[in-house]
Amino acid sequence: MNFAYADPPYYRQGKRLYGDHPEASVWDDKQGHFNLVRQLQDEYPDGWALSCNPADLVWLLPACGNVRVCAWTKTFHQIRPKCAVQYAWEPLIVAGGRLAPNRKPMVRDWMSCARSMRKGIIGAKPAAFHVWMLDLLAYNPASDTITDLFPGSNGLAEVLRTYEAHN
Repeated sequence: MNFAYADPPYYRQGKRLYGDHPEASVWDDKQGHFNLVRQLQDEYPDGWALSCNPADLVWLLPACGNVRVCAWTKTFHQIRPKCAVQYAWEPLIVAGGRLAPNRKPMVRDWMSCARSMRKGIIGAKPAAFHVWMLDLLAYNPASDTITDLFPGSNGLAEVLRTYEAHN
């Protein structure tokens, strides 16, 4: 099976956080995200996963079709002093994947771990997140491929090198 993972700059954060990147402003427009969802649907019919901001679910989910929203809750997160309710989770939208009934150990649609720190890339995901995402897709390292559309810190590539040991 052929899967993909996408962790693009979140809506309206492209130019602000990645201003020196030539495509940063694409992510400041909803259409850039809709185009990404269409690419995932067209090029990865076996399954895909997309990280996004919780606030964007209201407009992004209708474009995604038949998906599941999973939750990564952060045990350590950025504190925003002027924000009454803190952002301590991120959605992972998951489409497709291998059917794996009665899988042991089971995989939950949520996971909790600290965010990555000092990776050199804003928003880099920790190794535990990548293992969970691969498990949600029921990724098989012996026969499947997964494309990281936004490799940034190369966190997924590092996990893939040792993924069989996790299972």
